[in-house]
Amino acid sequence: MPKCLYCQRDNPPQEPECRHCGMPLPALADGASERRQRRFMWFCIGLTVFCAVMIVWLPRNIT
Repeated sequence: MPKCLYCQRDNPPQEPECRHCGMPLPALADGASERRQRRFMWFCIGLTVFCAVMIVWLPRNIT
């Protein structure tokens, strides 16, 4: 029986949400962390590309 991470109550198997508080149960929320990690990875790649473009594009004052 999956236990809710929020209210700590047991729920019947194959339930997508907790019957008591309505939050997603851990068995179905496993894919959420992978999506967050992938989104964070793409954010870091985008930030790196942006910084590299700004380093090349911004004017340099050599005096």
